[in-house]
Amino acid sequence: MCRWMAYAGEPVFVDELLFRPCHSLIEQSRRAHEAKTGVNADGFGVGWYGERAVPGVFRDIMPAWSDENLRALAHQVRTRLFLAHVRASTGSPTSRVNCHPFSGGRWLFVHNGQIGDFARVRRRLEALVPDELYAERQGATDSELVFLLMRANGLERDPVTATRTTLATILAAMKESGANAPLRFTACFTDGETIHACRFSSDDKPPTLYCGRTEGGWLVVSEPLDTEGARWTAVPPDHWVTLKGAGPVVEPFALH
Repeated sequence: MCRWMAYAGEPVFVDELLFRPCHSLIEQSRRAHEAKTGVNADGFGVGWYGERAVPGVFRDIMPAWSDENLRALAHQVRTRLFLAHVRASTGSPTSRVNCHPFSGGRWLFVHNGQIGDFARVRRRLEALVPDELYAERQGATDSELVFLLMRANGLERDPVTATRTTLATILAAMKESGANAPLRFTACFTDGETIHACRFSSDDKPPTLYCGRTEGGWLVVSEPLDTEGARWTAVPPDHWVTLKGAGPVVEPFALH
């Protein structure tokens, strides 16, 4: 599994949140506490919003803790909203195009989870992606495919409905294909204005999700960035987070 973080608030230099906390995302890439795998060394990525119409994205296949370019970039980029991800592959190759975040227009997407028995259902699901979106597919991950399906299902218009429709479609395809492993989806996505996150699984083991406060903004993360437990709130399974302005709103999420 993977680890990720999202920040929104007053502009900060990325390294202040990505590197400096005692259990930062970079530390989690070496020693995650709440992931299935403790090491997340199959690449990394950062996506941020600045003055351009679309976000900037930097991804590479080095372990996040050893990439000097990431450290230099994070030291210079100041932004009001960014997503970052460290990857532990569930089967697809370690390549730049398979690293998160994935981008499309104004949107960024990071994911921790899996489509169960993906090899059995991949062709069926890829056939559901419209041609104009499928042309954007660069990698081989189930995560990128989920993002494309969400966009096809109206992510820009209604993120909750698009996510619900996409997950229901994936589960139906898994059933038709005889997939036995679970669908697990703890993901975060944003258009640069609002951060959305979802914690869902078809079994009782959805990957973890937390919300937390910083001095100048808010965080949505796979696991806490430090040991200050009072400022972190665990998001229950089958819940949705919306973060814009005053703080996160956490609501139940169900497919039906």
